[in-house]
Amino acid sequence: MTSPDDLAIDLEEAAPLSRFRDARWLVFVGVVLGAVASGVYGVPVLASLSGVVILAMVAAFVPRRSRSMKLQAGQRRQLRRMWPGTGMKVTVDALPVPCFVADGRGITRYVNAAAIDYYGQVKPGDPLSFSLRAPSLLEAFDRVSTTGEPERIHWQEKVPTEAFFEAHVAPVYMPGSAVADNLPTKPDFILVVINDQTEQKRLERMRTDFVANASHELRTPLASLTGFVETLQGPAKDDPEARDRFLKIMLEQAGRMRRLIDDILSLSRIELKAHVRPSASVDLIEIARHTADALAPLAHDLGITIRTEVDVDDAIVRGDRDELIQVAENLVENALKYGGDGEFVDIRISMKKNGDPVDHICLSVQDYGAGIASEHVPRLTERFYRVDVGSSRAMKGTGLGLAIVKHILARHRARLEIASAPGKGSVFTVHFLPIEAS
Repeated sequence: MTSPDDLAIDLEEAAPLSRFRDARWLVFVGVVLGAVASGVYGVPVLASLSGVVILAMVAAFVPRRSRSMKLQAGQRRQLRRMWPGTGMKVTVDALPVPCFVADGRGITRYVNAAAIDYYGQVKPGDPLSFSLRAPSLLEAFDRVSTTGEPERIHWQEKVPTEAFFEAHVAPVYMPGSAVADNLPTKPDFILVVINDQTEQKRLERMRTDFVANASHELRTPLASLTGFVETLQGPAKDDPEARDRFLKIMLEQAGRMRRLIDDILSLSRIELKAHVRPSASVDLIEIARHTADALAPLAHDLGITIRTEVDVDDAIVRGDRDELIQVAENLVENALKYGGDGEFVDIRISMKKNGDPVDHICLSVQDYGAGIASEHVPRLTERFYRVDVGSSRAMKGTGLGLAIVKHILARHRARLEIASAPGKGSVFTVHFLPIEAS
């Protein structure tokens, strides 16, 4: 927009006298050339004078590019450095992660769709700090806007949930924004690209915890075995009663190690096939009955009755039979061991709506034991997580049963739902899509 001072200057420059004054050297040269033409080449004086007069009139009255046009061209160049061009916008929109384009003052000039989805409505023209409140990121932005050197930073947020982020902050120079010696000036724009690394950090932490927990679980029985062997070689060498007692404990510890290693290997095999979806057809009714028959001896020893209830005519799903048997057996075995306060464990096959257009085929395992406190329920499928460590080890549990169930169901695109309350028992329900919808 042209200022009043600029407009006054333009009006002054538009006056004929002012234009004549600016072109006076051109008119002077015309006069000299007319005199030379008349004196040397015999051109009539009237013709030479007419030519000079025409030249003066052209200089005084023909419009020329005004200063306002120069100002407008400069303003257009300034606007190109204030608002990103179409090419930059299209490129930023193509990126799948949140991206912000801001000027050197930290004013947001453009955001892509991923940034709007993650951070909500972001208005161009607002300060970048309105959307990105991480102090370390804003400090890095200030450094990049000053030095023109790209930076990469990491930060962690605690609210509303723990999250980890990485940001690349890079300067953007428009054509013609370098000084004469080809050194960059301050950036015209600064591009901020944000990557959410929460899932990656969670997997790294889970892997570290798994190694630490597995080492701990193996170290305990190994230490017991070593201690008993040393005792049998030393003080209890000639004590048959102590030898028999120690050998029994050693056998139990060796069995514990075997179960733990078997579960770890089983979990590893399942993870290797995590992205390969099963293609076979499996009857959940047959699996439920097979599981009830297989665990009937354990239920008898614990004084519990397994009841099977089928509310559907058929329950065919897409899956791996052996893995789904492992799911059912893990759920029923947990119900028998940790829901032992009740007299029954129910296995139920039914159809339920789950927010989808089609009904889900559900396999439910219900016990009538002590139940589980609500703070433990979200963590039950974590590896080596136990509500009660003492009772779990007494029941020969490894802490990996529900983790194996979770990974098998993830491969089958199924979902595990847990409902439990202290004193009311627990219900573990697996939701499967019918085979025609999977």
